[in-house]
Amino acid sequence: MSLPATSAVRPNTVISPSTASPLHTSEAHAIHARDMDFHWDDVPMHYVPGNPIAAHVYNCMHLLLPQGEKAMSRAMAQALPLVDDPRLREEMIGFIGQEATHADQHGGMMGRLVELGLDPQPVIDRMDRIIDLIMSDTGSERIRHQLLCERLALFSALEHYTAVWGKFFLESEGLENSGIHPMILDLLKWHGAEEVEHRSVVFDAYMYVDGSYARRARMAVLGSLALAVTGITTLTWLAAHDPELNQSHAPLGWMPGLVTDMIRATRRRVIPNIAGFVTEIPVYLRPGFHPSQLPGMEAAVRYLATAPIKDGR
Repeated sequence: MSLPATSAVRPNTVISPSTASPLHTSEAHAIHARDMDFHWDDVPMHYVPGNPIAAHVYNCMHLLLPQGEKAMSRAMAQALPLVDDPRLREEMIGFIGQEATHADQHGGMMGRLVELGLDPQPVIDRMDRIIDLIMSDTGSERIRHQLLCERLALFSALEHYTAVWGKFFLESEGLENSGIHPMILDLLKWHGAEEVEHRSVVFDAYMYVDGSYARRARMAVLGSLALAVTGITTLTWLAAHDPELNQSHAPLGWMPGLVTDMIRATRRRVIPNIAGFVTEIPVYLRPGFHPSQLPGMEAAVRYLATAPIKDGR
């Protein structure tokens, strides 16, 4: 497809067939899955000293993100036959591999929670029901295509949050100095670095397959609301079923301190700011926005160059 004469086409630019506009330029590295070397045997229940609620904020990620990432991988696999651009196809395949590896590695931490007496299976079952609803296909080929576009728009918005959180994991001195268990810190940094690394892929796939701004805006708002509600309800469930919290307090005695601990951890930059569910929507919906405009790639590349990767890549 030819571009208007006024369009400035840069090297390695992926072009959307529906909008005939440049989507992104190469960030100078290939996307591929990395096999990490994590061990959970000595990770305690409250692996952020002095702030069990902060630990459960990260447990929400251990539980929710892998389920969502499996769904993203399925959606990207469904979209792959619709994409002819070789560079974008390569990135989508790399994205699918990375997301599958994320889910596997977080599964080790979920197993550790079970060993410590906190079985998150009800949370996982609830997420599975939500994912089944999101990924359900029905009707004609045209309707199924529209459902795929809805999913890609949703996952593009969610990937914006994971890229922002990934930058936080890599750069926050508060998290680094919190005393968090080093294995969890490495998990967060590795996952965060790869989220930054592939931050543009779902956005570009959506723009290639559909590109509707109205759909992108609608799903960004709905996705942000759904992610916030799911995160808060999961955090509350984890705190309510934490055997160590409920042994050291009267029944539900942890509740008055939950908000206080979250505020304290946010101010110290031990956890990301929950206000991001609101403040990041205008960023993502800014005219001309593309994920490659976000900062953090240099920190991601630096971390991945020294991360504990099994295969040494």
